[in-house]
Amino acid sequence: MSRPKNALFDHSPWVEARADARPSSGDRHADLMAVVHDATVEEQLALIRAHPELAGKAAIDRTLTDASAAEQASAGLDRLTSQEYDRFHALNAAYRERFDFPFIICVRLTDKAGILAAMEQRLGNGRDEEVATALAQIGEIVRLRLEQGA
Repeated sequence: MSRPKNALFDHSPWVEARADARPSSGDRHADLMAVVHDATVEEQLALIRAHPELAGKAAIDRTLTDASAAEQASAGLDRLTSQEYDRFHALNAAYRERFDFPFIICVRLTDKAGILAAMEQRLGNGRDEEVATALAQIGEIVRLRLEQGA
């Protein structure tokens, strides 16, 4: 199965479309994130939920966007031992059960150990804090994608 084409926001073209419909501030990242922050809570949750789980089914099925696949590979998530995979799977399940959306982190700014530690730590956060953290992490992902010319 082929991967979807690159986009700044995984499976959420509405963010870029809304930013393009507004006057530009000259700062593309700020314009995009203003759309995210002005979105309804339901839209923000849909944006978060559009992201793949780390080392999850989309990675195995090779249905990640090209950008997500490269980002997960940069953190070594495409080369997990069976024990690491089991740990990611358990933490992903616990996180999704607690918050009803996938764990989001800018993997290009960390490594496997850092991701696992963040997953464990953030499981203790409240839902509103995790929504805000997920949106901030999406902002970092988009910032790096823009810098890379995505």
